[in-house]
Amino acid sequence: MATVQEPASSSLAGLAQVVRDSIPVPLQNQSILRQSLLFAELSHLAYFSPEEVQQAVEQSGIEGYEFLNQESAQAYVFTTSHDCIVVFRGTEPDDINDIKADVDAVMVVAETLGRVHRGFKRESDRLWEPLERLLTNNHKPLWFTGHSLGGAIATLNAGRCVLSPIPASPSGLYTFGSPRVGNRRFINYVKLNHYRWVNNNDIVPRLPPRWLGYRHAGKELYLNAYGQVRTYTTWRRIRDQWLGFLLTLRAWKVDHVTDHLITSYIVHLQKAVDEETQALRLLMNFANSQTAKP
Repeated sequence: MATVQEPASSSLAGLAQVVRDSIPVPLQNQSILRQSLLFAELSHLAYFSPEEVQQAVEQSGIEGYEFLNQESAQAYVFTTSHDCIVVFRGTEPDDINDIKADVDAVMVVAETLGRVHRGFKRESDRLWEPLERLLTNNHKPLWFTGHSLGGAIATLNAGRCVLSPIPASPSGLYTFGSPRVGNRRFINYVKLNHYRWVNNNDIVPRLPPRWLGYRHAGKELYLNAYGQVRTYTTWRRIRDQWLGFLLTLRAWKVDHVTDHLITSYIVHLQKAVDEETQALRLLMNFANSQTAKP
């Protein structure tokens, strides 16, 4: 469940632009695609140091942030004029504790109900108390997001937030390349507006395997071999995954790894948002032309 980072400068520049475009309007008034792009960018930013994040904050118009660092678990809490966004960092390949968390797939009892992945729960536990204290005074709409291991931790802590005395319940949970977190009883207990992005052959959402009792939560949003948002039948999806594998094999890449990169999600979501914007512009132009007719 590792990730590979781009140079910080390219990530920060892209994030600053996306955030500048997003924060003037409350997130709840934006489309799912625009929300997703912002959360993917923030999930990428979460892999960087507080010093690099400070650069992004200064460039983007984010009002402030807090960095939570508890042993191997990290998260950023960003505040804008309208919203509060909690972003959990995913697996870092050089952090042995992250690796241990990923492979510790024994199920244990969750605070909500049901059973969950022990390694993911341990990382979630480390961040929960400082996060709960930090959010006690927050009355803005609250959002949770994360990539890879960060998506698993976001899922667990968003569920705990619903049952806690925190004033604001999660308005939404967005995860990217997240593994399965718990069993059927767990995912059916706490209901959230959870959008779970899966990029074609990303291997991590297939782990831990279903035969161990694990199930996915939320509404899946699938990106096909061409990076388009699509809903497929089981067999059509298998064909699409083989297509994606062959396309990347020609470029001497391993599809199951490259599709997991948060930068891959960002590229596809940016294209989807651009297409949505163009479609809305054409619709508005048509509506205006009809109104102008005598």
